[in-house]
Amino acid sequence: MIVATIGVPTDSLGRPTVRGHGPGLNQSIHVSGIETSITSTKLPIGSEPRLVADLPEAERDLGKRLLSKPPEGWWGLRLAGATLQPGAGGPAVTHEPEGTLVPILIDGLGVPVVAVWVSPEEDQRVYVVPYGTDPDTVLAWLVSQALPEYVPGALRRVRSPRLTDPSLQTTAESQARSALDELKARYAADLARLQGELDAATAEAEPIRYGLLYGTGATLEKATANVLRAAGFNVTDLDEELGRTASADLLVTYGTERRMIEVKAASGSASEKFADSLERHLSTWPELRPAEPINGPGVLVVNHQHRLHPDERTAEVFTRPEFVRALRVVVLSSRQLFDWWATADWEAIRAAVLGQTAPPSVANPATAGPEWRRWLFRK
Repeated sequence: MIVATIGVPTDSLGRPTVRGHGPGLNQSIHVSGIETSITSTKLPIGSEPRLVADLPEAERDLGKRLLSKPPEGWWGLRLAGATLQPGAGGPAVTHEPEGTLVPILIDGLGVPVVAVWVSPEEDQRVYVVPYGTDPDTVLAWLVSQALPEYVPGALRRVRSPRLTDPSLQTTAESQARSALDELKARYAADLARLQGELDAATAEAEPIRYGLLYGTGATLEKATANVLRAAGFNVTDLDEELGRTASADLLVTYGTERRMIEVKAASGSASEKFADSLERHLSTWPELRPAEPINGPGVLVVNHQHRLHPDERTAEVFTRPEFVRALRVVVLSSRQLFDWWATADWEAIRAAVLGQTAPPSVANPATAGPEWRRWLFRK
């Protein structure tokens, strides 16, 4: 078993910044003669590797230790073969890499940054860690995890107290160790289940979260439509049915109520013309669908100041008092929709879309004050 470091820091010209290291030294490691090597590529500053799922205990422990005390930089790893030119002439010979590179930590694209190379016979293990890894971290891992798991004979020869020999344990030790192993197995199963649930929930939520908070155009419209469907509305995409310029973006119905919804985005403050556009669509709607009258005010959903972090944006879409008092449509920020959707407050969404006036703006409806509650009860 070998532990090797890879990747020497370099300056902007590619020159090593560590004294005594020549160009290219430790940028690759030969693991099986000269035909198989592990090569490295410097990752951008700020890369945040994560632990690979379902690792053996020794590898998982190493990954956790390196994440808790990371080196200054990370290098992407790749298993490579070699093309050799025979000394006596003749065609070059390409050798495919031997063995398997098993990732322990990977970057956001799934590229290994810490890994172990296992020989084809599985009798050699080469652990590759970044240059600058704390040696005490690796030594502690070797003594407590790696040697007992993969080279127990070494501990037996030095009569290490860390060696666990089942044939020499007492009944109490065996029972305690068995219970501990069962606890670890249950923990691993629960961790995998909960991580799977989190991954599934995140995959479902991310398109709506991104669409409402940062989206524009079709992305914002789709996220808004999905939120309204989740709140119980029937949603029709008018852009698809009538053409993008013929009417507003969405038509929603809830029981006998029917509302027209316009969805807009602005990198800065929202234009007051957004409301005028919705008013025009409302006025021409009877010519397009006389049998489907709109029986309430139109609703304008705006993702305003979307270049700012959501918490840095103004709570209200429009702030000029004279304009706000003259509004004849309901105006909602996409951040408001997001807050209600994130807490599954479907009643608040329905009340806002179907109400005659927009609700008081709140950052978190679950903790809103009396003003919000009075508005909701009036509706």
